[in-house]
Amino acid sequence: MKLINSVGPNPQVVRTFAAEKGITLQTETVDIMKGENRQAPYLQKNPAGGTPCLELDNGAYISEITAICEYLEDKYPAKPLIGSTPEEKAETRMWTRRIDLNICEPLANGFRYSEGLPLFKTRMTTLPEAAEGLKRIAQERITWLDGLITGRQFVCGDRLTLADILLFSFLNFGTQVGQPLNEKNKHIKAWYDRMAARPSAKA
Repeated sequence: MKLINSVGPNPQVVRTFAAEKGITLQTETVDIMKGENRQAPYLQKNPAGGTPCLELDNGAYISEITAICEYLEDKYPAKPLIGSTPEEKAETRMWTRRIDLNICEPLANGFRYSEGLPLFKTRMTTLPEAAEGLKRIAQERITWLDGLITGRQFVCGDRLTLADILLFSFLNFGTQVGQPLNEKNKHIKAWYDRMAARPSAKA
């Protein structure tokens, strides 16, 4: 397998997930700053143009970070990061979906429509007028989550899961693009510090 990699929070999710499972992935870098992901030959591998993309041993390609992580989980079931039982898997997928829709998407689009506008305005439809509202939505949902993880080590209790990896990768990205952590969210801050201290955070 080979991970077609780039800068940004999405590839970080897959690299961190693989590192936590002890999987070593060969990588190939695509320069998204130059728009290589929006041109051939990359679009023949992933017509959606996003990164990362996983090239399988049989020559097939998988894109979308949750699909890639699900594949890696099925391929390497040891040290599960989605779950070992139907109940654990459902809980992880529930929180991954909530975090993706309510925090990651507005956070990322808030960046694309403001600080990232010079890069993205020629690549996608952008809504600069929506940027501040999207950032505010992300922060409100982070505060909502802060109240729910009181007393928990991870989002799903005592299990490190894909939900934690997704959230950390995007919050870490946010701190670099004008969306810092709100220090009043003490439970999220403590959780973030624990995640940042893990070796996988440097993957």
